[in-house]
Amino acid sequence: MLSEVKTDQIIHKIREIFGKPEGMIPLHAPVFIGNEKKYLDECIESTFVSSVGQFVEEFEVKIALYTGAKKAVVCMNGTNALYLALKMAGVTAGSEVLTQPLTFIATANSIAYCEAHPVFLDVDLDTMGMSAKGLAEFLEKETFQQPDGCYNRQSKRKITACVPMHTYGHPCRIDEIVEICDKYHIPVVEDAAESIGSLYKGKQTGTFGRIGVLSFNGNKILTTGGGGMLLFNDEDLAKKAKHLTTQAKVEHPWEFIHDDIGYNYRMPNINAALGLAQLEQLDVFIERKRALADIYAEFFRSLEIQFFTEPDMARSNYWLNVLLLNDSVERNEFLEKTNNNNIKTRPAWKLMSDLPMFTGCQKTSLANATFLQDRLVNIPSSVIIK
Repeated sequence: MLSEVKTDQIIHKIREIFGKPEGMIPLHAPVFIGNEKKYLDECIESTFVSSVGQFVEEFEVKIALYTGAKKAVVCMNGTNALYLALKMAGVTAGSEVLTQPLTFIATANSIAYCEAHPVFLDVDLDTMGMSAKGLAEFLEKETFQQPDGCYNRQSKRKITACVPMHTYGHPCRIDEIVEICDKYHIPVVEDAAESIGSLYKGKQTGTFGRIGVLSFNGNKILTTGGGGMLLFNDEDLAKKAKHLTTQAKVEHPWEFIHDDIGYNYRMPNINAALGLAQLEQLDVFIERKRALADIYAEFFRSLEIQFFTEPDMARSNYWLNVLLLNDSVERNEFLEKTNNNNIKTRPAWKLMSDLPMFTGCQKTSLANATFLQDRLVNIPSSVIIK
């Protein structure tokens, strides 16, 4: 049981760190300290505030340069970026997609939008992301190969994609996951919605799989208010994505001709202007967040409370900082007291496999995911500018 004395110490320390002795301390607030207003004014003056304009193109180019991807394509949000990535990877109605249960609902929902079936594999305790070992064991024991791909022995459905997620900004063993999936001819769609700027073995997350997905929601390190991005190492695939996100409209000075079923997933120029200014500050934001994580790590070590630190060979952005308490009772008491004291904390997401719309989906033993769900707490993680 976490003592009231320790909880009071934690509340006091968080208020001290954020320089706010009273009032509400959010979980993660956006920070605007650069050219946001300047670029927004320029965007408004140009009158190009919708889906056409210089900031959209520049934002795509600079995100690609930052991440090392060959091409980047903006979307309205991370969820429709993930849905489109799955469609482009070859996910079809009635097929299966391997993913993890400890994730935000958008991961599982995007699979459902494709009318496909998620299969939930366990996570690793030291990354909170999909277990490469568990993935290999599942594919070896539970699947068989046909000329057109990999099939599930139990359901007889084709497995058309794998979606690992970098949980709270901490990279999973993504290189191993991609290597394993390549052996079975399963494309990897990398859910890097929370991990922009995180590195694994010196490489940016979102660039390991066939397609990577970023999110720029209001609570992310880099925000466009709402937005997402697709990352590609295949330029032809990126060109197709750009075409599909813009209603599959064939370029012409005045005629409206569409050659495919497209989507209105275009990010407005005004959002891209905000994102471009945020991108200019991203390295500063990540440095400050890593400094905050160092302060937290030292403090919680003194209280003998487990603070989650970046995995081996990773450089995490520490999007949301994580505590692991002793059990669900201790977790719930901590959540109640901190939130009652205007310190915004939250538990892990309820496992996707336990939600009513996904309870019938196949799953492996989820011991690690369950362990984390019962103990995990996110604590205030905003960038501190002093």
